[in-house]
Amino acid sequence: MSETDESAANGTGRRHLTAGIDPGAGAVQVAIVRSRAGEQAEVLATVEQRLRRRELAAVAAAALAEACEAAGVSADAFDYLATTGDGDAIEHRTGHFYSMTAHARGAVFLVPEARAVLDVGALHTRAIRIDERGRVLGHRMTSQCAAGSGQFVENIGRYLGVALDDIGSRSLTSCAPERCSSICAVLAETDVINMVSHGVATEDILKGIHVSIAGRLAKLLGAAGADGVVLVTGGMARDAGLLAALREALASEKNGASLEVRGHALSPLAGALGAALLGAFRFAQLERKRRAGAAA
Repeated sequence: MSETDESAANGTGRRHLTAGIDPGAGAVQVAIVRSRAGEQAEVLATVEQRLRRRELAAVAAAALAEACEAAGVSADAFDYLATTGDGDAIEHRTGHFYSMTAHARGAVFLVPEARAVLDVGALHTRAIRIDERGRVLGHRMTSQCAAGSGQFVENIGRYLGVALDDIGSRSLTSCAPERCSSICAVLAETDVINMVSHGVATEDILKGIHVSIAGRLAKLLGAAGADGVVLVTGGMARDAGLLAALREALASEKNGASLEVRGHALSPLAGALGAALLGAFRFAQLERKRRAGAAA
């Protein structure tokens, strides 16, 4: 019996409809995926909604409803509703997956050559070493200080009067970046205040922030033993200025030349995508066990 025939016989050959919900410190992300064993999964919809001081569960429900409308599916049609991140607070989930596992799975789906993931979130950053199947082989995480996080960059942008979506492009225009002297978020913000008072250009401040963060991230990748293609995920994956600074930082690192930093249009939602894909795999496993038990 062929693999396709076997899948059809045990019920795993049909296409599964799954959703992944990734509630983070700053936003809730949702991905809806249709998949079948042996085929490339189809992403039907992705949605991100900022928390903005709203209750997490309410934002998650609203984001899922928006994603369902975009995908043209009913909220009760899912074979598996998976969560990751802070999603264990969402009661109607089918199952929950550890965040690193979800980001790793989402990364190899988006960029099959990826062998490392740099998840730059609102509060923390993780460097994750993975294999070709998206299994986690090792990781390193930043300390509790927020100076290497998305929230820190957003706070600096707010002080400078620059929208979050414009920070990366403004940073790329810098000609003379002004680096922060401290890796502490509070002291770094004091540095920025002093730079503004001394007339340092906004673009140069932003690039300096990116350069400071990138230096820490490059060392984090080295500590995790990353090699080959690195996919940046999380909210900061949208920041072109940070990605450019990271490439520059790695070029000056002793072993940085072996790393190739990449982004992807959907890499900010890698966690939600990975959770949806893992949900499809888990559902197929459960179906096989159920059918095996019924046949026994």
